[in-house]
This record gives sequence, structure tokens and C-alpha cells, in this order.
Amino acid sequence: MNWNLEGLTVKGMYMGDFPVTGRVELSRVTYGGGVCHHVVLNTPIEVFSKIRDRVILDHENVVRVMG
Repeated sequence: MNWNLEGLTVKGMYMGDFPVTGRVELSRVTYGGGVCHHVVLNTPIEVFSKIRDRVILDHENVVRVMG
């Protein structure tokens, strides 16, 4: 799987507990060589009493990449 997923739709697990689906607006290499993706969600989620419409997913938490 390519590390740069900008513009693609992905499914993943935010914080290991919240399933999310959305479009990647930024993929970047983090300090230490990991990769994370800034995802604009198709449907906002509630996380600890806060509504989130964007999340940052680590690359290993991306479950599926769609076109």
C-alpha cells in the first residue's frame, strides 16, 4: 500500500474504538518515520462528548483504501 493517500477515501479505526470513513486531505511522515493521515469524515462522530468532523489516523489504523 502506498503511504500517500491524499484524495482517497479510507476506512479505519480512530483510537482503536471508533470506526470512521472519510477522505484523506493530508498524508505526512511523522517524527520517527511513521505516517499519519488527516481525514475529513463523511459522518461526524462523538468522541468523549465532543463532535469531531476530522481525525488523524496512524497509517496502521487504516483498514481499507477505496478509490
